[in-house]
Amino acid sequence: MSVKKIERVIVPGGTHFVGDGFRVHNIIPGSAGLSMQRMSPFILLDYNSPYEFPPSETPRGVGVHPHKGFETVTIAYKGKVEHHDSSGGGGVINEGDVQWMTAASGLLHKEFHEKEWSKKGGMFQMVQLWVNLPAKDKKSKPKYQAITNKDMGRVKLENNSGEVEIIAGEYKGVKGPASTFTPLHLFNVKLKSGAKSDLAFPPEYNTALLVLEGNIKVNDSEDVPVNNFALFENKGEDFTIEAIEDSLILILSGEPINEPIASQGPFVMNTKEELVEAYNDFYEGKFGHLED
Repeated sequence: MSVKKIERVIVPGGTHFVGDGFRVHNIIPGSAGLSMQRMSPFILLDYNSPYEFPPSETPRGVGVHPHKGFETVTIAYKGKVEHHDSSGGGGVINEGDVQWMTAASGLLHKEFHEKEWSKKGGMFQMVQLWVNLPAKDKKSKPKYQAITNKDMGRVKLENNSGEVEIIAGEYKGVKGPASTFTPLHLFNVKLKSGAKSDLAFPPEYNTALLVLEGNIKVNDSEDVPVNNFALFENKGEDFTIEAIEDSLILILSGEPINEPIASQGPFVMNTKEELVEAYNDFYEGKFGHLED
């Protein structure tokens, strides 16, 4: 057994609003200097830590905007979001569900608090990831995966001490429902106070965790408080997490895409020339049409 150690624990910086419906800490790349390459294929992580939205007859959110060259993954922990895109994808993301949108060759989309939830308001907590695509897949056809909580893979831990929800990848032989372009793992680990979970990923995979509820200890030695992000070294394979109190932890690990990254605004390509092409495609209406 070779232990995978924490390289550093990152305390998220200040928040900003994306549209008027998402109050986020940007962790990747973020103010801590975590580059897109360092966590590839995960090139952006916005964390909407728990935030109370008051009731509103007009749903808050983000209006029509483009994406090209990557995938967006939205995980709903508290609150509900409604999504629509110009490739025909869309629906309501309920608490516990995941929306996996492949922008690839380009599309328009919008996302707002779900209408009835917005009228009542309430606690809102979400994570949005951007997952990069290799150059050979950046021009593939857009697609949409609606992953409900009941469809996720599940592994119950010993003595009813918790469970692992598998969104993508595999844990102890159980696979998650998400289809991915490169090897990656995305889990929700739910632990009761005092419970432990063992995890293992290849040394070269970029691996991290985000504590969404509770406080945890990693490898019996390092404390990671709630809302903190722990980045692991690219050495060793195995690590343990122990819940100091009832906890919920997002685990992400993936094989790096070792290609150049050219990123600007809503586009992630390999070269500056491809970025210019992406903007031209957008202005020429090649991403389709979507009502605001």
